[in-house]
Amino acid sequence: MDKDRIEGAGKQAKGAVKEGAGKVTGDTSMQVEGKADKAEGKVQSAVGGAKDKAREVRDGD
Repeated sequence: MDKDRIEGAGKQAKGAVKEGAGKVTGDTSMQVEGKADKAEGKVQSAVGGAKDKAREVRDGD
C-alpha cells in the first residue's frame, strides 16, 4: 500500500474531527478547515491508489 493512501486516510480522519469540532463549537472556520483537510486527504488517497495500480500493472500482479 502506497504511503500516500495511508497519509490521505489520516488527513481525512483529521478533517472529520476538525469539522465535527467546528460544528459543536460553532466555529465555522474550523469546519471549513476540516472540509479542506478531508478533500485534500481524498485526493492524496486517490493518488496513492493510482500509484498502487501502476505498480500492479508494471509488476504483472
